[in-house]
Amino acid sequence: MGLLGAAVVVAPAVAHAQPLDLFYERTVMKAADSRCDLFAPDVAQALAAAAAQAKGAALRSGVSADALNAIDRAARLKAAETDCHAPDMVTAASRVKQAFLGFSRIGRITYPGDVAAWQADRLDGPGSPWRLRQDAVFGADRMSFGLAGHGGLGALIAVARFADGDIPYGARLVLRDTNRSFGPYLDRPAAGPTAGLPLTKRLPPAGALTGILAEARSRAGGDLMASSENGWAFRFPSTAIRALAALDPREAVAVEFLFPGDRVRRAYVEVGDFAAGQAFVQMASR
Repeated sequence: MGLLGAAVVVAPAVAHAQPLDLFYERTVMKAADSRCDLFAPDVAQALAAAAAQAKGAALRSGVSADALNAIDRAARLKAAETDCHAPDMVTAASRVKQAFLGFSRIGRITYPGDVAAWQADRLDGPGSPWRLRQDAVFGADRMSFGLAGHGGLGALIAVARFADGDIPYGARLVLRDTNRSFGPYLDRPAAGPTAGLPLTKRLPPAGALTGILAEARSRAGGDLMASSENGWAFRFPSTAIRALAALDPREAVAVEFLFPGDRVRRAYVEVGDFAAGQAFVQMASR
C-alpha cells in the first residue's frame, strides 16, 4: 500500500477503519516526521494524539501488546527505509496535512473507552477550566477527574461531592507500579477484547500498586462542578500526569479519598485514551 494507505491518519474517529492499519500508518508518519521534519508542531501533535488513540483502540479490541510492538517496529523500519523526498513520502505527508486542516478546527473531542469516556476540550475560554475530564459515580458520591486550568495543559485534579457532607482530609491516586510489574493486570478468564470488564478488575494486586498523594486541597469552585453543591478539589503533582499517561489504556486507576478514622472512599477511573486526550489538549498551548 506504499508508505501510507489511507487519508485518515489524523482523523479523530477510528470506527470505520481497522485499528491496526491506523496504528501502522500513524506510526510510520510520526517516525518519518522525526527523521525528515515534515510537519509543523501542531500537525506533529495531532499525529501523536491520533497514534495514541489507534493504539488504545487496538488493545481494547484484543490485539496483544507484542503484536503492536511488532507493528511499531515495522512502521519505523518502513519510515527509515524511505527517502525523505521520495514520491511516496511527499504524497503521504500531503495527506496528513490535508487531514489536519479539518482536525485543527476541532475544539472538543470525546474519547470513548470500554466503560467510561474522556471529554477533551482545548478551547481555553472563560467557562469551564476542564481540559480533559472523566466523571465517575461511587456509591452516593460523584467525582470529576482529569486536567484542569487555563493557559496550557493544566493540573491533574480530582473534584468530589460527598452526599452526606463528609469532609476528606486528603486524597491518593492509586495505580500500577510500572517498576514492579511487567504489564497491565486484567482479571479476566481469557485474552481478548476488554469490553464489559469492570474497572475494579483492572488494577493489579496490592503488591504491584503505588500511590501518589494529592499536594493540595481546597473547596471546589463552581466552575469545576456541574452544580452549585459543595465539593472538594484535590491537586496531584505533575509526576502523576506522567505516570497515568504511561499506563496501558485498558487499565484502571483509583482515587482514594481519605477521612478521619482511617476511612477511605474509592472511585475508579478508566485509563483509556488519557494519553491521546493529553496530546490533543496540548495542541492549544503550541
